[in-house]
Amino acid sequence: MKARRLFYEGKVQGVGFRYSVKQIVEGYDVCGTVKNLEDGRVELLVQGEETDMNAMLRELLDSHLKGFIKKIESYEVAVDERLRVFGL
Repeated sequence: MKARRLFYEGKVQGVGFRYSVKQIVEGYDVCGTVKNLEDGRVELLVQGEETDMNAMLRELLDSHLKGFIKKIESYEVAVDERLRVFGL
């Protein structure tokens, strides 16, 4: 199992970004959180098997959300065994 913390910049707040991510995530065996940050970015924490996680992140970038994203920062982080679901 792997975990990544991603920060999305651009017009990513006020456009349904988090809810769209939640819908995309439902098709994959991953868990984590997505939240708006005070500085205008959106933070996505996602963990699961690497193939599911990578496929979900690819689908996110291939979705309508791509047009809102100007920059992505991505970091590998420690897996949080307490996370079992995906939430907003």
